[in-house]
This record gives sequence, C-alpha cells and structure tokens, in this order.
Amino acid sequence: MTTRILSISGLRGIVGNGLDPVYVAQFAGAFGTLLSGGRIVVARDGRSTGPLLHHAVLAGLTATGCEVLDAGICSTPTCGVLVRHLDASGGLQITASHNPIEWNGLKPFGPDGSVFHRDLGRQLLDVLHDNSIRWADWSHVGSVSAIPDPAGPHIDRVLELVDEQAIRRTSFRVVIDCNHGSGATCGPRLLERLGCETVVLGGEPDGRFEHIPEPIEQNLGELCHAVVRHNADVGFAQDPDADRLAIVDNTGRFIGEELTLALAADHVLAGRKGPIVVNASTSRVTADIAARHNCPFYRSFVGEAHVCAKMKSVGAVLGGEGNGGVIDPQVGYVRDSLVGMAFILDGLARRNTTLENWVDTLPSYTIVKDKLECPRETVDDACAALRQAFPDAQIQEGDGLRLDWKDRWVQIRASNTEPILRIIAEAPEPEDATTLCSEAMHIVRTALNR
Repeated sequence: MTTRILSISGLRGIVGNGLDPVYVAQFAGAFGTLLSGGRIVVARDGRSTGPLLHHAVLAGLTATGCEVLDAGICSTPTCGVLVRHLDASGGLQITASHNPIEWNGLKPFGPDGSVFHRDLGRQLLDVLHDNSIRWADWSHVGSVSAIPDPAGPHIDRVLELVDEQAIRRTSFRVVIDCNHGSGATCGPRLLERLGCETVVLGGEPDGRFEHIPEPIEQNLGELCHAVVRHNADVGFAQDPDADRLAIVDNTGRFIGEELTLALAADHVLAGRKGPIVVNASTSRVTADIAARHNCPFYRSFVGEAHVCAKMKSVGAVLGGEGNGGVIDPQVGYVRDSLVGMAFILDGLARRNTTLENWVDTLPSYTIVKDKLECPRETVDDACAALRQAFPDAQIQEGDGLRLDWKDRWVQIRASNTEPILRIIAEAPEPEDATTLCSEAMHIVRTALNR
C-alpha cells in the first residue's frame, strides 16, 4: 500500500512509497497549469530527498511554461514572503514539515504569499485528477533563475515589527535548535541581527536530523540541557521547515509550542489591538489573553489555510495554531518561527524580566495530545462513540468533533498531513487533562476495534 496524502493544502508522502518523481512532476505541472505558466517561487527544506523532488518540480513547472525563481534551501515562511516580494504568481515549498525523515511533500502558495485556500486547492486537485495539464511545446518551455539572498527580505520584514535597538541593548543569550532543517538559513541570521549571543544546534541545513523532528518536549531534551549549560535567556526550537517554534525558558523548562502563540498574543495585543484567530485545537490560554486585552477572539477549523481565511475575513492582527505557529499578516499569511522568536525577544526586552517570570503571569492550563494510526474514514465511528460517551458536553462538529465543558475540552479529528487520528484534551489541572485524553483514547480504540 502506498503512502500519499493529497489535500487542498498540498501533497505529502513517503519517498519511494507513494511519492515518486513522476507524480511530483505531474503535481507541479498541474500547479503551473492552474497559474497559467506564471512566475513561481520554488524552495525546499534540507531533507536528503529534497534535490530529487526539486528536479521533478522544476521539470513540471518549466514544462508548463513557468518562469521559476529558485530559492534553494529556505524556510516555508520565507517562500511565502518571496512570492509577495517578487510579485510572483505563486510558490511551491518542497517539505514535509515535522514528518519523519522518510517523508517529503509539496506545499503550494497563492499570489498573496499565503497557503492555498479551499477554492484554489480544489481547483488544483481538479486539474490533477482530470489530467488537464497544459504542457508547453518546445518553443514555450519555461526558465529557471536563482534568487540571491532568499532569506534577506524575510528577515527585514520581521525586524520591522520589533524594537531592534532595544533588543540589541539587552544582549540576550539564545540557544537555537535548527535540527539541520531550513531554519538554519534564517534563524541564526535573525538572532545575529538582533545582537544576540547565539549557540546553534544542528546548524547545517542538510536534513540529517539529530532528533525526531517534531518540536515537542520528548524530542528536545538536549535543547533544555543546553540552555542551562550556556546560562541562556531562552531556547528556541524550529521544525524542519521553520514554520513552527517551541520554547524553553531560562531555567531549562520546556515551555512548549502551545505557549508560543500565547506569548506572542500577550505581547502583540498589548500594543496593537484587534481580533485574533486560532484553530479549534489551540489552548484556551490564548482566548483568556485576548479577553485580558479586550480584543475579539475567533476559532477556525484546524489547518493553516482555515486560520488564514478566518483572519482575512475578520481583519485579524494576529493568528496561529497551538502547534507553535504564529501568523502575522504584516509579514505574511503563513506560520513563521522567525516572527515568534522576534516577538518573544521584543517582549522580554520591553518587560525587563525573565521568560520564566513572564510565562508565570499567563493563565495556566494543561493540554495533552495523543494519536493513533488508522485510516481517515474511521473518524466518523470514533466521533459517534465519543458523542455517546459524553452526552453532557457542548458539541462542535465540522472538523472532527470537539466536546466542551465549563473548564475543559476534548477534540478528535483526522490529521490533514498524516494517516492518524489526533486526540487533544485540556483542563486546568494536569491529572484532569491526562484522564480526559486517556478516557477518550480508550473509547476510540474500543469503537475502532469492534
């Protein structure tokens, strides 16, 4: 059985088992057809399979008459920024984000530099499924040219959001774990521009991950130790394509990816009032922070495209997801670890406090996440079992199932990027969140094993 996931958000698969150069070239050809052979930014993360897929993408795009602007290895948010900066028709980032090393994929961007929204995604899938790719004849094939300094415009745009001189005066000591991903092309540079004394872990963007790439606590023990060892003010961890950010405080305590957006919101909404949008799997702490700053709060379905669409519809000043993804529309409608790092450092400089103390001022919840491998079509049976088991809960459907009570919630949904079901629970106390998540997992396993 091949492993390939195709959706409005793009393509992911295991290279050699569902993801092959022929299919990748077809996907790129469909993308080039949809955008009528325009100017397309192409970039990739540092995975070892990147060059293979990169050549296939170039073949598909130039064969449909596109002018390819090649950014080489760079982060996913950088790709989005470059689409707008270079007035391109769209972009393709070759990445599988936090997926294991055997995975890779393609993430499409529209002309506004944001991830594909639902309508564009469906149009792309229609071209691909209908085999209506318009291959150019020999006289109209496209071209490829390299982009000089791809990360430069991205870093410049992020620096415009913060008080660069105040951060430089503070001379923060920072440990950044790039884990050999594409964040190594921009994260250390940003910190250098901000005058930080920086220790870099995994600074070669060669895809040779030193730990499991998802930036969660069990994978970041070395970063926690490094923060203590170097007496650092903060530790940052990027995922392989640098759109997600996890944080370690000055004591070596894992703050995590859920509080990345919460800290950014606490900082931004204090001085820039307006709506904030998060997805339905994000911690309640961000809602509490929005209320603290008297700002409107909205939830969207899970998925970067859904968050961005909702942000645009309500005019949000900030948005994101609890997986460590911060979205500031002034930089671009894409999750961005550089934005997250800049806001944390700016917040520390303005507050003249430690990260430990700042975090302790936030509302306290515990969020617990679990998952199990199973086909997407099983999610309906799982949702039905949970509805029956918790008849007293407030029900929200449309993106899996979310069950809410006064002070806690649990959600189950199919992943858009992996063949798994995700179960997430949150409550004020750790034991209550763990119990709720475990109970939901037991109910789902029982239902699926019938």
